[in-house]
Amino acid sequence: MTLDARLLEILACPIDKGALLYFADDEILYNPRLQKQYRIHEGIPVMLPDEAADIDDADHERLLAKAEAEGITPTFGG
Repeated sequence: MTLDARLLEILACPIDKGALLYFADDEILYNPRLQKQYRIHEGIPVMLPDEAADIDDADHERLLAKAEAEGITPTFGG
């Protein structure tokens, strides 16, 4: 299930209010600035700061490379 494009235009990180990267196949939204990941549960983004998962440097680099390779852009243009 993919998120609606209109929703992606307004989704921001609840911690720093910045744009996120949406990885539909992994069902996550990712904040590369804070290295935090938000899961998407049954099509609903779980955007609670306490529910964010910290991402290590290796996964951070993997996600950035994937975003570049697949043309994934920030949710609202950063």
